[in-house]
Amino acid sequence: MSYSIQLYTLRNAIQDDLPGTIRKVAEIGFTQVEPYNFVATATELGAALKENGLTAPSGHAPLLSQDQDEIFAAAKELGISTVIDPYLPAEHWQSARDIQATASSLNAAAKKGAEYGIRVGYHNHAWELESIIEGRTALEYFADLLDPELILEVDTYWVAVGGQDPVAVLERLGDRVKFIHIKDGPLTADTKTQQPAGQGQIAVWDVIGAAKALEVGVVEFDDYSGDIFDGITESLAFLTAGRVA
Repeated sequence: MSYSIQLYTLRNAIQDDLPGTIRKVAEIGFTQVEPYNFVATATELGAALKENGLTAPSGHAPLLSQDQDEIFAAAKELGISTVIDPYLPAEHWQSARDIQATASSLNAAAKKGAEYGIRVGYHNHAWELESIIEGRTALEYFADLLDPELILEVDTYWVAVGGQDPVAVLERLGDRVKFIHIKDGPLTADTKTQQPAGQGQIAVWDVIGAAKALEVGVVEFDDYSGDIFDGITESLAFLTAGRVA
């Protein structure tokens, strides 16, 4: 298992100076990134990653609302081997019928992705855990409808904000989970209160240990009240120092 940084965390810095931001990410010690909106930035981002020796094993893209061929072509150009749909709003998760439709659409996207040699996944927020379908969280109901090749990237912070135990959810989802988002804080929807890993209420090492098929742990802040580069530096330092007995 290795660590990556979700570049959405640094969206403001990237908007001002993409190459400089990627250089700073490498200087902090990250070797991998998880791009977002990478179709629009593929050429400049690809050059910056190459220049700084970074790779992008995964990336976020709205597979269910934008041109999939364009997304997969850009992903292949950047060396992204797993494309993850990052967001479907809460109204999509309130009924079995709607969830079945979403799963069907994502299964079709995965078949197209396979033509490019790219795996497809989905990333949750809180509402997929707040909604209960037939006695289970909507996320778990959804997972059982996915074709075997699809993966999940579980945002462990939003699982907790959604009222569920991220360790228990990860254990139930099992090998389907190949990526997790690692973030910390007071477990509220106020993103400004998020904290570096190890400084909030998430039992980070228990969460990591519960994801038995984990490939990459992705550091992310949805927002942060301090200096974001200090925040990601502190998160990486906590993670690379290893679990304290």
